[in-house]
Amino acid sequence: MVALARTAIPGERLRAIDGFLAGAFADLAKHDNRLRGLDVEVRFDRGVAHLTGDVADAEVLRLVRQLVGQLEGVLAVWSRVRVAGREPVVMDLGCGAAKQYPGNLGLDLRRADGVDAQADLSGGLPIADNSVDVIFTVHILEHLIDFLSLVDECHRILRPGGVLHVMSPWWGHVNAVADPTHVRLLDVQTIKGICTRPPGTPRWYPLHAGCDGASIFADMTPLAANDPEPSESHMARFFD
Repeated sequence: MVALARTAIPGERLRAIDGFLAGAFADLAKHDNRLRGLDVEVRFDRGVAHLTGDVADAEVLRLVRQLVGQLEGVLAVWSRVRVAGREPVVMDLGCGAAKQYPGNLGLDLRRADGVDAQADLSGGLPIADNSVDVIFTVHILEHLIDFLSLVDECHRILRPGGVLHVMSPWWGHVNAVADPTHVRLLDVQTIKGICTRPPGTPRWYPLHAGCDGASIFADMTPLAANDPEPSESHMARFFD
């Protein structure tokens, strides 16, 4: 019942929050020795942190993501950061003509400007195992009856430490039902369900999850078979 009382954060307030977050991160970078000298730019846009730049290794990127994600008001942490000089392989699923970053590899069922390859997202993806660093599924999962099949495919093609970004309409907002092509309703708790599926299914670790009253956001990284489960305290940070 608490979720029903949630209202969308107005754009003006989101932009004000962006200003607060920019100042908070600048202050953090000034006082945290681990962030000094790093060639990483952090830009906030309506609560989403966008990371670009270069880091020496994946552990440094993981640390920056963690510190940015701990700031109050951050909804997601989206990254296109080079690691040890290598450009990340970033994929946009169902992007249409609107990729999240220029240069992303765009897959969609239909041809459009920005679509690099056609693929039916309800089936298997024509991508090799462990070959992608970042995947965007922005306003996609709500269009698929069985979106877990796509999530499982993302688990297969992501490299260890890779990240799946999810953004979908929150079930309590009119946008979730106004589009007749939407066939699923999602909540932040849906992400918890994805991350707590039974043994034998692909497992995920939630890096971040949030809701602005209109959309849900989630950043998840694949877990290997022998990786430990997320701790109860970590899960409690995002989920009921």
